[in-house]
Amino acid sequence: MALDETQPLNSLGIPKRPQDTRVVVAMSGGVDSSVVAAMLAEEGYDVVGVTLQLYDHGAALAKKGACCAGQDIHDARRVADTIGFPHYVLDYENMFREAVIDEFADAYLAGATPVPCIRCNERVKFKDLLATARDLDADCMATGHYIQRKMGPNGPELHRAADPNRDQSYFLFSTTREQLEYLRFPLGHLKSKAETRALAARYGLSVADKPDSQDICFVPNGNYASVIEKLRPGAADPGEIVDMDGNVLGQHRGVIHYTIGQRRGLGIGGLSEPLYVVKLDPETRRVVVGPKEALARKDVPVREINWLGDAPFTSATEWHALVRIRSTRPPRPAIIRPLSEEQAVVELLEPEEGVSPGQACVFYEEGTTRVLGGGWIWRGY
Repeated sequence: MALDETQPLNSLGIPKRPQDTRVVVAMSGGVDSSVVAAMLAEEGYDVVGVTLQLYDHGAALAKKGACCAGQDIHDARRVADTIGFPHYVLDYENMFREAVIDEFADAYLAGATPVPCIRCNERVKFKDLLATARDLDADCMATGHYIQRKMGPNGPELHRAADPNRDQSYFLFSTTREQLEYLRFPLGHLKSKAETRALAARYGLSVADKPDSQDICFVPNGNYASVIEKLRPGAADPGEIVDMDGNVLGQHRGVIHYTIGQRRGLGIGGLSEPLYVVKLDPETRRVVVGPKEALARKDVPVREINWLGDAPFTSATEWHALVRIRSTRPPRPAIIRPLSEEQAVVELLEPEEGVSPGQACVFYEEGTTRVLGGGWIWRGY
């Protein structure tokens, strides 16, 4: 149906009446996406719920309570039945393994510390699921992510959530301009998760008190190494723990058991000072350790950049911004120096410890909540 530009914008920013606006809601089975679906249905929108089955109902690698498998699919369907809108389950198991799980395993074997949740949003939810929403003639797709979409002078912008404790901008930096035109995030303006749960209770949703999912959905109890060993048998070959001069200090049970910045569990006690993992070398099967100050980095190479600023990325020799190098750390001042449209060197104004390849480096505009995009940290660490 063609848009009527004379029609006032509805709450989703579309010039249609809610009842004439079809919204596909990506439902994980958790409280957030369930509240989005119920909220939009209450406003009169033509809601269609879609849940992705990403592995065989939790039987493969998934842990109990993980999203997109088993009980969560059942919970999403029950919410749809309670509110009264259609709900579909799409089998994306093979796609998820190829696009997310396999890369996760290979990145770990290469000494990186990957963030598969970002790849899942980028390659599955905001790509193939979004295409499915278009195939269903939806006017937009809504999710339960805590992030805000705001209209700026040059179109929709991505902004951090109103609740800094729930903000998911780190995991959504790769959202493209085209995707942002179509996506909606109805929870981004809420001040706390308590508000979301209160809404779930008001709507009578069975998931109102359901605990939040923790860690990576397909990693049981946060034990990455066990998943890697299952996916890549023989990956945990032992090797040497060496200092920064190459002196052997001990033996390890596999590079995949270590991460940059790790101090505990190295098995090399009796030394005069505490040592930390400063580098992983899968080719030589060596774990390199050093003093804490050896972890500090100022220059961070970044690639696969998704730029959401108004001017072209390479139109300036440098951009002054805030950057976040891990999801658990606050944004810090930095200078971003483009090398190409997709590569840059980020200079941190104050050194950061534990900069690790495979993590994201997310850019934020100084003095505002706007997300300017980001990229992936790579090489040299």
